[in-house]
Amino acid sequence: MNGQGQKVRILQVEDSPLDAELVLTELDHDGLDYEVHLVDDEKAYVEALDTFHPDIVLSDLSLPGFSGERALEILRARDAAVPFIFISATLGEEAAIEALRNGATDYILKQNTARLASAVRRALREAEEQRARARAEQELIRAQRFESLALLAGGLSHDLRNLLQPLLLAGDTLEDYADDPRLARLGTLVRDCGRRGLEMVSSMLSFARGARRAEQVRLGALLDALKLLMQGSVPRTIDMSMDIVDPDVSFEGNHTELQQCLLNLCLNAIQAMPEGGSLRIETAQVNLADDFFVENETAEPGRYLRLSVIDTGAGMPEPVLRRLFEPFFTTKEGGTGLGLLSCKRIVASHGGLMRVRSREGEGTQFHLYLPLAVEHEDTLPGMESMLQGEAERVLVVVEEAVQLSLLVDTLDAYGYQAGASQSGTAALQWIEAHGVPDLVVMDADMNLFTGVRTLAALLDHGYRGAVLLLARSDSPPNLDELPQLDHLYVLNKPVPSHALLRTVREALDASDTETG
Repeated sequence: MNGQGQKVRILQVEDSPLDAELVLTELDHDGLDYEVHLVDDEKAYVEALDTFHPDIVLSDLSLPGFSGERALEILRARDAAVPFIFISATLGEEAAIEALRNGATDYILKQNTARLASAVRRALREAEEQRARARAEQELIRAQRFESLALLAGGLSHDLRNLLQPLLLAGDTLEDYADDPRLARLGTLVRDCGRRGLEMVSSMLSFARGARRAEQVRLGALLDALKLLMQGSVPRTIDMSMDIVDPDVSFEGNHTELQQCLLNLCLNAIQAMPEGGSLRIETAQVNLADDFFVENETAEPGRYLRLSVIDTGAGMPEPVLRRLFEPFFTTKEGGTGLGLLSCKRIVASHGGLMRVRSREGEGTQFHLYLPLAVEHEDTLPGMESMLQGEAERVLVVVEEAVQLSLLVDTLDAYGYQAGASQSGTAALQWIEAHGVPDLVVMDADMNLFTGVRTLAALLDHGYRGAVLLLARSDSPPNLDELPQLDHLYVLNKPVPSHALLRTVREALDASDTETG
């Protein structure tokens, strides 16, 4: 049936008003809640299929200028799932069998309509089960596609990260040339492009894998990824715009789930504007007071990020608004009614809340409120000078040549003596030639000689200093497999140069304090 609590729409094909009334009397006696549309010719029948959208068709076998067989043929050419029951006084056994072969659901003799109501209920139930199976099959196909996408994304992500990582390092290096404004601006551009590219790679990988871990979600990255996903889904008749107050604001949450929530709201908005219109995504930081919260909401006044999805579509009447978050309630043909409920649960899991404003003919607004933590200063005055090295020897072990070169150049520029090795074997050869370094910076994703084997070999050669392990956030190393180390620091790739230099300084100072 159409939806929970809705009447069954019956399209009746019958030229005899008396016979039509007898059929409906049987349904009335059974207590079936229905609305009926009666037709007796092909033109009216086709029009009813387009406008009435029946849940079931009850048809006589022969009518003047029209026939039940033709009615069945027209329906099956349009929809294989809508039940079709013949009700006739002249349907013989052979004709009944032929009708079933052609796609009829059942047949009832007019002189014996006692089982009509049960046949209608069974046909509706089987049709609903068939639609449920079809939805399940579509979800399975969709899940398999996402699984394939996840495998592809996982295979590409490592190479893409290695390609984009140097942009961050090169950008930071160029920014240090403060005496040349052109180089500094170029450095900022290069670094920001690299960062945005890496954020998009991470977002798409996270979305494909359906990750559910908590993370720091950056507003700009979240909406950039949404814009990327919406490409190709926005008709030319709809003007989509984004108003981002502060793209750098961040909060703890789940990037993937919020992305799915916003995507669901945007696609719903597009469907609400078949003739075109405006779709806006707006953001703002707001302070919510105690009186903002309503009954059944936990009052948590404070600073919130408001994400708004606003359309100029048809809007919703009050009865629909009251049932908007009921499970399985839907106004869309073939919908499950779970999208908005899922979205509300996602927002609630972030400690937030939703508000909906809509009026027929005036569009709809969905407002998501997500709590923001109190801001803290990340850097201290004079931090730049604290990053300088004192000629300590740092061994960098990274397979990717461009990334290795930039890491070494960055360390050299800040006063360290950096050695370069592209494999664990080369690192051991460096130690044999130059002695044990003060610090080791190592890529966790090396292929030829793994990070675990390399660290074990370094310990065998007498290394006891700190190790900075560069690892992927979506595939962290198993620390239980690593040798016992007193000073091990794991940095997520891509690592900005200042974050790397701060950790290098911290690791060397900690090692010096312990040995001193």
